[in-house]
Amino acid sequence: MFAKVLVANRGEIAVRIIRSLREQGIKAVAIYSTADRDSLHVQLADEAVCVGGPRPQDSYLNMKNILAAAIGTGAQAIHPGFGFLSENATFTQMCDAVGITFIGPKAATIDLMGNKEHAREQMQKAGVPVIPGSDGYVQDAQTALAVANKIGYPILLKAAAGGGGKGIRKIEQASDLEKAFSEAQAEARVSFNDDRMYLEKIMENVKHIEVQVFRDRFGNAVYFPERDCSLQRSKQKVIEESPCSLISEDKRRELGEIAVRAVNGIDYLNTGTLEFLMDQDQNFYFMEMNTRIQVEHTVTEMVTGIDLVKAQLVVAAGEALPFAQADIKAQGVAIECRINAEDPKRGFFPSTGKVTYLYLPVGNLGMRIDTALYPGVTVSPYYDSMVAKVIAHGNDRQEAISRLKRLLNEMVITGITTNQNFHLAILNDPVFNEATFTTNYLEQEFLPRWKGELASETLQGEKHP
Repeated sequence: MFAKVLVANRGEIAVRIIRSLREQGIKAVAIYSTADRDSLHVQLADEAVCVGGPRPQDSYLNMKNILAAAIGTGAQAIHPGFGFLSENATFTQMCDAVGITFIGPKAATIDLMGNKEHAREQMQKAGVPVIPGSDGYVQDAQTALAVANKIGYPILLKAAAGGGGKGIRKIEQASDLEKAFSEAQAEARVSFNDDRMYLEKIMENVKHIEVQVFRDRFGNAVYFPERDCSLQRSKQKVIEESPCSLISEDKRRELGEIAVRAVNGIDYLNTGTLEFLMDQDQNFYFMEMNTRIQVEHTVTEMVTGIDLVKAQLVVAAGEALPFAQADIKAQGVAIECRINAEDPKRGFFPSTGKVTYLYLPVGNLGMRIDTALYPGVTVSPYYDSMVAKVIAHGNDRQEAISRLKRLLNEMVITGITTNQNFHLAILNDPVFNEATFTTNYLEQEFLPRWKGELASETLQGEKHP
């Protein structure tokens, strides 16, 4: 096992990784930007190294400075967390070149699965069902038109090297395709320096289901209970839960077997997540793979009792998986809300500033709050707006929802604005409580209704000052 690990990240995920390292008796090295000098992850680590200025490209994406920090502190391994360099094949190769273990899959795997068209082709070879779409890249609008006419509208045009919602366009009819293709390709060129595109048929009335997988260097592979990540806004997940209450045990097993077939087909190492769309008949179609720990890994930990970061360390150190498939069982239901520093009433406008007061109401069974906030810390504009994750576990879904509502009602964060009350509104929504929502529900149905209710309340307040 490693004696010292550098955590190449910030915020709540850096804090969460450092805590697991400390519990294992492993020394933790933090990196930080000049904007994060007083951050919690810096305070919790055994050592901390400044790697650059506040902009991500100057610090958390500065590969040479991060590697220099690892070498200088004697770190044997680097845990990338999620985001930043977690899915950067070049960084993985650089780690290998200087003899530092990258806690994650091999560079070739990251490269393969980071290209959505290559990933799609590989999954087909492994016998994994994929969403109907183009065979290979689509170079121009004319070719795209021919493919779209064949598979049917609506379609989704996607950048092969995409991520973060960039280079993606929904196209409802043939007349819109040429303009959308030009715009998406230009966006992909600027964002990824790669303008290759492909097409997928849009699956309607579907759920976004994902499966956490683990595989060691000896070929032992396991899957975890699926997560329902269908509540999304601007292609970003808002609330996640495990397991999905609509999936039968037989279908759960089928999905798990598909996931294991997928990771065996690419000789995967360590943990990752396969993302699928599930139609109304509970057929699963592969979308993409995230070759890293996920934001929502917490719900999987809550329902299984397995610390995924500790397991990552074991596998990265060259040891066999510390559990078998028979050891992984879903106990109850866990749900996570992503708390962002943003104002939902102002179009989810980002909120920055100093946290003046903080109360985290953790207590009783089945609850967890992951955050790097503390009174006096400044939320800066340079990084992702997520500042906390609130997770509740219950014997059933309703108990988990009740605990989550209690947590959100009691939690106090002042000095910045968060989406705390927006989450409460979702948790009180009848459709959410029935678990029948699909990927379109939040934006197409819930948000317009919620905005209308806000406008009505404002109007009533003006009439009765």
